[in-house]
Amino acid sequence: MGMAMPSWYDIVGLDKRSNEFCKGIEESQQRIEQLLKDEHDNLGVPYDRMVLAGFSQGGALSLYTGMQLPSKLAGIVIMSGYLPHESGFNIANGLHDTPIWHGHGAADPLVRITAANESQSAVKAKGATNYTLKTYPGLAHSVNPQEIGDVLSFLQQILPPGGDFKVKLKEPSEMSVKELKGAIAKAGLGRLAVGLMEKREFVELLEKHRDGKL
Repeated sequence: MGMAMPSWYDIVGLDKRSNEFCKGIEESQQRIEQLLKDEHDNLGVPYDRMVLAGFSQGGALSLYTGMQLPSKLAGIVIMSGYLPHESGFNIANGLHDTPIWHGHGAADPLVRITAANESQSAVKAKGATNYTLKTYPGLAHSVNPQEIGDVLSFLQQILPPGGDFKVKLKEPSEMSVKELKGAIAKAGLGRLAVGLMEKREFVELLEKHRDGKL
């Protein structure tokens, strides 16, 4: 739309015709698919315990990607988003009943409520059977506490507690030095890693942290 900024894909305009031109959306779609696959392959997270969620363009990409995956997700959350590149969107086999929750401000001046209504109609026309659109009077291109509460209720519904699923953490001894450094940083152990040089030292630090010995 004439403004240079980080984005998932180029936005020529938000009218229905311009919305067909989304340069870069396929690359972003593949990137999200790979992130989900990595969580599944490396940590053992089942696809039916994953949710794609986003605001505005992030919500648009969540919808576009989530309904075209090879495996069904627990659900999709869209906040102030829309369906991009409708002509390139088709729901994958077995994903038609994926729960979709879409919240949208009725006073949104950027992604207008008409775009939300049109998106819901288009996705349902493609075969989606579980698409909820909720509007919020007076809300612009933003979120409010009521919407956040509704998202929480949706997540609690599609991701109920229970079951024997646990994230499988990769053993430190099996990690590369790069992975070790990343895990140490995420754990807030950077200060304790200063001066460490050998891989075994990073392994020992992370193992001590996981064993509760730090």
